Amino acid sequence: MNPEFDYDLTPDQWEMLKALRAPAPRARALNRFVVENLIALGLAETTDSRAVLTPKGRSVLLRGSPRLLDLAT
Repeated sequence: MNPEFDYDLTPDQWEMLKALRAPAPRARALNRFVVENLIALGLAETTDSRAVLTPKGRSVLLRGSPRLLDLAT
């Protein structure tokens, strides 16, 4: 396992990562606290006054959460 991409994110953080992958945020308001946490982890950033995924955030999202995989088995 590559520790660079191993994050123990909360379900809210995973949902926010999924919401940010779309070109435009969904109509629902983004949870500012969760977005700020993702920014602090380097998984998101603000561009033109909106939150977007960083390349690192995209990689983490594509790789998925080991904890979520454990729940599926």
